[in-house]
Amino acid sequence: KCCPPIREAANQDALWQGLADGVIDCIVSDHSPSTADLKTPDFASAWGGISSLQLGLPAIWTEARRRGHTLEDVVRWMSAGPARLAGLERKGAIEAGRDADFAVLDPDAVFTVDPAELQHRNRITAYAGKTLHGVVKSTWLHGERINEGGVLTEPLGRLLERNT
Repeated sequence: KCCPPIREAANQDALWQGLADGVIDCIVSDHSPSTADLKTPDFASAWGGISSLQLGLPAIWTEARRRGHTLEDVVRWMSAGPARLAGLERKGAIEAGRDADFAVLDPDAVFTVDPAELQHRNRITAYAGKTLHGVVKSTWLHGERINEGGVLTEPLGRLLERNT
C-alpha cells in the first residue's frame, strides 16, 4: 500500500506529459519507509508508504531516458524544482554560495534491483527484479562524501528550514 497508489499506464503517461510540458515542475518523494510489522493484513490500517530513496533517481532516470528526456531534465525535476518549492535557496544547484550537495551518477550503468541489497529498513520494493539505469557512485553533503559504493558514513544531515 502506498499513497498515492501506483497508477495505470495512461495516468503515468499523463504525468510524464505534464513534466514535458512544464505543467509539473518537480518530482519528489516522501520516502515513507515502514517496517513489515506496520504492513498489516488489514488494508485500511496498513502503513501507507514505501521505501524509495535509494531507488528514486535510477527509477526516474530509467523512465526519463526511455521517453527521450535528458539527465538535465531529471536534475531540474528532482533537485532544482523541489529546492525552489521548499524555499531552500542553498539547495538545488551546484554553484558558488550553495551547499555542495550532489550525487555522482554513472547514467549508462545498469543494475537489477535485489531487495537484499537495499539499505532500507523495509526491503519490500515494487522494483524487485527490475533493471534500472543509473548507478550512484557516491553522494556528497555539504562537500563531504557520505556514501561511496554503497558504504555510508555516519549521518551528517540536519533539519532544514526555508531559506537556509
